[in-house]
Amino acid sequence: MIPDQTDPAAPRPADKFDDEHFPGYTMGRAAEMLGTTQNFLRSLDEAGLITPQRSAGGHRRYSRHQLRIAARVRQLVDEGTAIDAACRIISLEDQLHEAQRRNAGSRPAD
Repeated sequence: MIPDQTDPAAPRPADKFDDEHFPGYTMGRAAEMLGTTQNFLRSLDEAGLITPQRSAGGHRRYSRHQLRIAARVRQLVDEGTAIDAACRIISLEDQLHEAQRRNAGSRPAD
């Protein structure tokens, strides 16, 4: 079914290109873009850091947001950090940023 083009709330196909969480990259393309192996991406999934969506055929699909996370892990691994430690670092960084965001939103105005 084609979305109603007269309804301003209906999603437009082009919106997917702007959505950083849209799973637009296959595992092969994601690995190529990151300069890594598909096994590296599988290990991030197994570690629970990145959970790619699955296509109808069961293939992993990654978003730009997930690729940024994977690139950060790759950077840490390239610097000598073990992959499990790199995943934990990224997870803790995300928790810290989320706590800071919540705290900033709950501060009273001066």
